[in-house]
Amino acid sequence: MLLGYNTNGMAHHDLFDAVELLADIGYASVAITIDHTALSPHARYSRQRTQRLRRVLQQRKMRTVIETGARFLLNPREKHEPTFISRDPAGRQRRLDFYKYAVDSAAELGSDCVSLWSGRLPLGVARSEAIAWLVDGLQRVSEYAARQHVSIAFEPEPGMLIDTMTAWEELLSQPGMDDLCLTLDIGHLHCQGEGPIDEILCRWASRLVNVHIEDMRAGVHEHLMFGKGQIDFSTVFRSLSQIGFAGGVHVELSRHSHEAPIAAQKAYQFLQTVLKGL
Repeated sequence: MLLGYNTNGMAHHDLFDAVELLADIGYASVAITIDHTALSPHARYSRQRTQRLRRVLQQRKMRTVIETGARFLLNPREKHEPTFISRDPAGRQRRLDFYKYAVDSAAELGSDCVSLWSGRLPLGVARSEAIAWLVDGLQRVSEYAARQHVSIAFEPEPGMLIDTMTAWEELLSQPGMDDLCLTLDIGHLHCQGEGPIDEILCRWASRLVNVHIEDMRAGVHEHLMFGKGQIDFSTVFRSLSQIGFAGGVHVELSRHSHEAPIAAQKAYQFLQTVLKGL
């Protein structure tokens, strides 16, 4: 496995500076959250910047995943909107177009996957209808990604339509989901009382391509610096090792951008200590 860091925790850094900083610390992978300052689909010469980024990543021997959870990239007024389950068909199409751009970026960079989630269930929309919209969108983006040999990794997210591993299983039972991979956030499992975590990792090893990691407390969806929560990381990393996970384990401290260089260094030192103790 490779220790990595998510750029949503480096929102005040230029993307290229962030990659260099993380490589200097020792990280071997970077989860790039596409945003206004990171591979923005609105920026001029974005393809040229993507090609330049690939060269930098190759020089620094860093792997990547593409993350799509920017808060206000597609709508400056509503967090994470629109999604595949938005009421407006034009909004759902806008999300699909964005995901296609993310797939294009992943193909250009040689990334391990594009990671995405469902969105929140809109008021007045039946769950069955939202599931149908979600499945349709996932089928469309998966078909597009398959043509470029890019994996789509779905993340269950607290507060969203697909929030737990039970809901994830429900999604997998829908048609066309056979090739859907998994992004698993260790903190989400803990805060929602899902576990044991080692058993979940073992059960879903064949679909797991991307891991998010941070500390967290039971019942509270708040991404914390390691040591500030309740998670037993020795068990987590021992389990990842036992299942032979070879992808990125990406630190996700999205509210630590104001101290990103310090936070990234502290997180790396903590996780290295855990790994050495196994």
